[in-house]
Amino acid sequence: MKVKCLIIGSGPAGYTAAIYAGRANLQPVLIEGPQLGGQLTTTTEVENFPGYPDGIDPFTMMDDFRRQAERFGTTFVSGVVTKVNFSVNPKKVIVEDEQEFEADSVIIATGASARYLGIESERTYKGRGVSACATCDGFFYRKKTVAVVGGGDTACEEANYLAGLCEKVYMIVRKPYLRASEIMQQRVLNNPKIEVLFEHNTLRLTGEGKVQGADLIFRKGEPDEALRHIAIDGFFLAIGHQPNTRIFADYLDLDAEGYIKVKGDSPCTNIPGVFAAGDCADPHYRQAIVAAAAGCKAAIEADKYLKGM
Repeated sequence: MKVKCLIIGSGPAGYTAAIYAGRANLQPVLIEGPQLGGQLTTTTEVENFPGYPDGIDPFTMMDDFRRQAERFGTTFVSGVVTKVNFSVNPKKVIVEDEQEFEADSVIIATGASARYLGIESERTYKGRGVSACATCDGFFYRKKTVAVVGGGDTACEEANYLAGLCEKVYMIVRKPYLRASEIMQQRVLNNPKIEVLFEHNTLRLTGEGKVQGADLIFRKGEPDEALRHIAIDGFFLAIGHQPNTRIFADYLDLDAEGYIKVKGDSPCTNIPGVFAAGDCADPHYRQAIVAAAAGCKAAIEADKYLKGM
């Protein structure tokens, strides 16, 4: 199937790119990917996106985005991209090893996935006390007690942010030290609301229908190993994100963490006609509104590129 503009990903970046591409008469085709609505749908409620003063369920919000993209002529294709070839023009994109698309331009909006510890109770309480975004969900835990897992800069930033909202913040750190920069360490260690639990690993989360506590192991495998239980209302993971970009590694320039490199403040990649938007190219902000803005830029650049062909 030959298309002018192919969009990969169905989160805020992908849907916004589709809205703008549709309005530019590019007749976009959007490959929805494995998680309809993107990572945003892993949160419980969205309160910080302009236009929803009372907050909104993320599934409803993403359905609004999708219907708006559909209104402007977007064609949706269910499935996962399994292979690409960006060394030819038009670019080739294969879905589920079966359906092949030839695209004059491609917008990649595949997002990034939060890294989880891998314990079963994380899945049990996902969206019910387990979060990978303090900025997104911290507001729901005002004057409550939460835990942050991780010992790097991101974990320290999230702990400090949550300390401005919560009664108490535990930091669960598996090493006997913080990996964060010196200034971030000092901010955490000097904050009276934050208690750092060094050399602790999370064994399981507990609670009736939602997170109410965590069972921890102190100095796992050592002679003085001990179990500890903490009462918490929320459990925030801050051990990094994995951009969903591996399939593009043979063609696009990626940074050390796998994020797509773009040129300056633009969505342009090292390959003309291929653009990146949202969390797959953004290791810093990871916010829906930033991703949506990037999707807008990608569609505008795709339109400009196509007009110059």
